[in-house]
Amino acid sequence: MRTLCANGRNIKVMRTFASPNHDARPGDAAVDTLVLHYTGMRDSESAVARLVDPAAKVSAHYFVDEDGEVLQLVSEERRAWHAGVSSWRGRTDINGCSIGIELANPGHEFGYRAFPERQMKAFFQLATAVLARHPIPRERVLGHSDVAPSRRRDPGELFDWRGAAAEGIGVWPGSFSLPPLESGVLLAQGSAGGQVRSAQSRLARIGYEIVPTGEFDALTKDVVIAFQRHFRPERVDGIIDSETDRRLNVLVDGHG
Repeated sequence: MRTLCANGRNIKVMRTFASPNHDARPGDAAVDTLVLHYTGMRDSESAVARLVDPAAKVSAHYFVDEDGEVLQLVSEERRAWHAGVSSWRGRTDINGCSIGIELANPGHEFGYRAFPERQMKAFFQLATAVLARHPIPRERVLGHSDVAPSRRRDPGELFDWRGAAAEGIGVWPGSFSLPPLESGVLLAQGSAGGQVRSAQSRLARIGYEIVPTGEFDALTKDVVIAFQRHFRPERVDGIIDSETDRRLNVLVDGHG
């Protein structure tokens, strides 16, 4: 057993399960990103077994169970294999520059549900300790769906992004002054033109891997859904309505 210090609070890492699924970080890579996942498996035992299975070739640095227990699987100095094919702000080796945290949750495939309070409290403490050790800006606390929007949905719209931001973990547009709501913004797959190009440009400025083409294609819809899962979880439909557009403006203007 060991402890991690987070703002004077100690959290117990009750067990260490050494996963073989890691390698050396690139020599010039600083840890500047925190990526959050859900396990997407029926139970915690199956999830941990997969994360330490050499045949699976996947891992994360930490696993947080629903009862609040924290397992360390990979040393923070090593590159865990958690993000897969992914990109953020043009960088494609997300594993090389990030810490990955898996939260036990069956995910959208097996009965997605809210993350329990004990789990979130343990996550807050763990993430605070990680952020204290690495130069990770708040805007680089991301979901797996942010860095892989066409492949992943985790940790999803039921993750408490607002509460995390209140703890200093990530950003949330509602924490800042939102501009007045303007009616009439409604862009969906099949839309085209300057408004679409503007939205794509703003999503790219935040960090999403998208090219401003002016065509609201399937990739654009995936990226909008990823944005909504993180920043507008009340409505996740891939349509840019006025509220989605307003929150996008807040974040791209640097207020979040």
